[in-house]
Amino acid sequence: MMQTAPFYPDLAEGPEDARAFWLRTEDGLRVRVAHYPGPAEASGTVLMFPGRTEYVEKYGRVAGDFADLGFHTLTIDWRGQGLADRMLTDPRAGHVDLFQDYQHDVAAMLDAAAALDLPRPYFLVAHSMGGCIGLRALVEGLPVAACAFTGPMWGIRLAAPLRPAAWALGWSSARVGLSHIYAPSTGPDSYVATGPFEDNLLTGDRDGWDYMQRQVTSLPELQLGGPSLRWLHQALAECLTLARLPAPRVPCLAFVGANERIVDLPRIVARMAGWADGRLETVPGGHHEVLMEDAVTRGRILSQMARLFDGARDPEEMALTA
Repeated sequence: MMQTAPFYPDLAEGPEDARAFWLRTEDGLRVRVAHYPGPAEASGTVLMFPGRTEYVEKYGRVAGDFADLGFHTLTIDWRGQGLADRMLTDPRAGHVDLFQDYQHDVAAMLDAAAALDLPRPYFLVAHSMGGCIGLRALVEGLPVAACAFTGPMWGIRLAAPLRPAAWALGWSSARVGLSHIYAPSTGPDSYVATGPFEDNLLTGDRDGWDYMQRQVTSLPELQLGGPSLRWLHQALAECLTLARLPAPRVPCLAFVGANERIVDLPRIVARMAGWADGRLETVPGGHHEVLMEDAVTRGRILSQMARLFDGARDPEEMALTA
């Protein structure tokens, strides 16, 4: 059952008449989704999977561009972030018990898409951590006709000497009751709320940075700090597991910024090299969040996604005609 949830259109800057809803997941947590409407004669619905620390308002501008291209957008606050239920007493710690638990949120999101009677086919667009969640969902049969990723977290960029330590800390902390504490070098501060624009890891566009910063400073409840040791261990394990699986049989585009410094680029290159109907694009001058770069760059990327989506067929239709 869906209930109306708070939504902040002035922060989102997306299509008019966007609405947000509370959903209850199978394991009892409350998450928030937002529907950004598209045209009456739509080409389908984009399921937008955000990254770690993100929230539904962040993709208002993206949803506006998708509406112009003919698509509705449905996006989500994952458990532990945005206005969804936080997982720990310290609400700023990014945490999850099991990475597989995010699939409960995916299932609730699909139920919402059906309840809202959003136009099919569905298409996946996933950023960073959402790319990890999205790849798992595709492996498990997410009913989308095509997919696109930006800076997907199929590996986390860590210096080689630190990787064994990260595994060891994550494993041992769970056994001594410390899996809730922040991963080394992180803390409760929101990177966007407190960091300077200069040499930031997310975007080279000042307006894009100001857009994100305005959202989390105007509504501090959206802020999230660093990940817990539990989240880090779970993320590393999920990335390793997914790297060993074959690519899904779904048309795919992936984008990485030429100045990517957060996720593991070799893992992305390896994954896309083995994706039979996939292509990897490098965004010149782009940082981790290529959809938060300037409007021209964002428009070029979304237009490429739309062309892929327009050329794809609904998997259910394909099954019926096979």
